[in-house]
Amino acid sequence: MSQLFNKLGPGLLFAGAAIGVSHLVQSTRAGADFGLGLIWALLLVNLFKYPFFQFGPRYAAATGESLLDGYKKLGKGVLITYYALTFLTMFTIQTAVTIVTAGLASSLFGDFISIEVWTVIILVICFLLLIIGKYQLLDKAIKVIILTLTISTILAVGFALTEISTPVSIKQIVPNNSVEIAFLIAFMGWMPAPLDISIWHSLWAIEKKKNIEEFTPKSALFDFNVGYFSTIFLGIGFVLLGALIMHSSNEAFSSSAGAFANQLINMYTTSLGNWSYIIIGIAAFTTMFSTTLTTLDASPRAMDRTSELLFNKTYKQGYLFWIVLLGTGTALIFVFLASEMGLLIKIATILSFLTAPFYAAINYKLISSKHTPIEWQPSKSLHILSWLGVLFLVGFSVWYLTTL
Repeated sequence: MSQLFNKLGPGLLFAGAAIGVSHLVQSTRAGADFGLGLIWALLLVNLFKYPFFQFGPRYAAATGESLLDGYKKLGKGVLITYYALTFLTMFTIQTAVTIVTAGLASSLFGDFISIEVWTVIILVICFLLLIIGKYQLLDKAIKVIILTLTISTILAVGFALTEISTPVSIKQIVPNNSVEIAFLIAFMGWMPAPLDISIWHSLWAIEKKKNIEEFTPKSALFDFNVGYFSTIFLGIGFVLLGALIMHSSNEAFSSSAGAFANQLINMYTTSLGNWSYIIIGIAAFTTMFSTTLTTLDASPRAMDRTSELLFNKTYKQGYLFWIVLLGTGTALIFVFLASEMGLLIKIATILSFLTAPFYAAINYKLISSKHTPIEWQPSKSLHILSWLGVLFLVGFSVWYLTTL
């Protein structure tokens, strides 16, 4: 059992990066606004994104190189496009997740210092964990975080089901106005995560293979499935919490990080009792801290490797440069746009959805090409699911753009 647990890692890092804004903010709001009416969207988008996320660890374990190395083989233009898209979105994404984490820290540990100071503290803690502990510490820490998150979320849903007497409708809803459609796209944009996390996953898989040589393609896929289905399970959990506790409330969520965190926790404790504060608080904070930590590691790791591939040069301090740049940029954006948390999250999630067809297409092209050993190329059923997935992502992007 311990050997099996030791082999887990990149899949749980994927879960740690995925289970963040998409779950705590978007899934809770989906439950609050629509009850259980958007469960269809959660399940559908997880189904159609599945192959493209899976191709990251599949390719890495089968070839010993990351998706970024594969992108270069498909053409330098693909790598340049990724480089540009990531540079344009990584600061907004990091700011969005860090803002929510800082708001929760302020609510849980005290507002005796400002949200801005909490942001700096969280970024410094994550920075030190990553620079001092490197991948090995990240791998160990995320197992504790995900286990804590899962237990606290299950407890929260269980207590909500026993305490709330009002029945919740399971009728499914299709949004039909521009505001609701925009929310649906944002909800699916980060559910369970942006597709470029498949690239992060492939980089983590390479790091894992350096530490455990038995990390084969088969064990990599098992590890991925554990992480992926955890995100679906917890996503449904947060929708249930929103539906059970917030759906009957008419209170509007604030776009301020601190106010949102207080509203979220207070609405739970009001409905379930003050005793639930610690459980809800732990679930919420571990959700966002894991995302802040993993995204602060992944974007610099990806940008460093992309720079090496584009310029055919190894940068000894490349990872350090990018992590400092990302942390500084996040802090600056936060200082000037702290009151616009809702807008930042909306921009980041919509951008993630609109770029999803690009990542889906190139991941599928790479895994089906001569660059992947034939025994690890997709099965016929996975080919069909991939085609349907690309059509789904393109179709929803076009639908959204026509409603603007």
